[in-house]
Amino acid sequence: SVTSATWLRLTLLPAGSSSGNVSKTKTFSSCFLPENPQFLTAGRTGPPPSAGAGGRVLVLEAGFRCWRPGSGPVIQPSGAPERQMETPLHLEALLSGRLVNHSLLLSATGDSSYRFGATFVGSKQAGPAEFFPVMVGDMDNSGSLNSQIIHQISSRIRSKVAFQTQQQKFVNWQGDAEFKGDDFTAAVTFGNPDVLAGSGIVIAHYLQSITPALALGGELVYHRRTGEEGAVVSLLGRYTGGNSIATLTLGSTGAHASYYHRANDQLQVGVEFEASSRTQDSSVTFGYQLDVPGANLQFKGSIDSNWVVGATLEKKLLPLPLSLVLCSFLNHQKNKFQCGFGITIG
Repeated sequence: SVTSATWLRLTLLPAGSSSGNVSKTKTFSSCFLPENPQFLTAGRTGPPPSAGAGGRVLVLEAGFRCWRPGSGPVIQPSGAPERQMETPLHLEALLSGRLVNHSLLLSATGDSSYRFGATFVGSKQAGPAEFFPVMVGDMDNSGSLNSQIIHQISSRIRSKVAFQTQQQKFVNWQGDAEFKGDDFTAAVTFGNPDVLAGSGIVIAHYLQSITPALALGGELVYHRRTGEEGAVVSLLGRYTGGNSIATLTLGSTGAHASYYHRANDQLQVGVEFEASSRTQDSSVTFGYQLDVPGANLQFKGSIDSNWVVGATLEKKLLPLPLSLVLCSFLNHQKNKFQCGFGITIG
């Protein structure tokens, strides 16, 4: 993830430098360092889940490389004469805030496809692990594009624009704007607006903090197109505890409730209820996530009231920059079973 919270922002100091002449960080590559890296000022430290024993993650400044502990310096400017050192450490593929990825889908029941994706992260820091602007996009082998741009305009206003095309035709596009006050949040979304045809979707919501733990609000969804026009109003509520979050939505189209609880650092569980007045149907889903840091494993599972069971296993193959993913789904009512595996590089 581009905004992974495990990244630690430390300042690089080349040999003989002082903290007064360090340029700002522009590169977001991460690497592992020894227990006591040289030429580093004090900063936020702590072993990330994948660092291993005695490891630290460092956000490198542009123009630097990282080396394994040896007789030479841990960090040296690029372009400097190389010395007899050990093999350079592996750096992730995220350089200068840019990341590219490739996805290949092979299916026996549908069309196989290839997708190329690109991500750009700017240098404007809005939080401990938030940088803007963020531009994300991917395109498949038929030329269909999905992209979005997220930017923090000010300390209180955040905007997002998303586009979707199907080959050479525009299919969907929407624009969001969110304003955060001292004790409230207001947002508005425009979906596929067409002034000439008089069609589009407008979604507005408002959430007000009543107490530090309780927030109440409402949402309005208005849509219009040729021969059709309507609006839906919903009431929202959210309660945040120490390790849990409960939400409730009530409207003319149905109800939705969810509960999330973090039992400990390894186990997270959640349950969701959804009822629709239009389809006269309701469902309950239970899910969990179990992390095993010592084995670099992550389990995810879910089961719903329609007897659809799903499970996912992700294993990091350290020290290689690879992750193996296994997943399966079983629908007992329709007697259908699906399974698959994937490999993530980076």
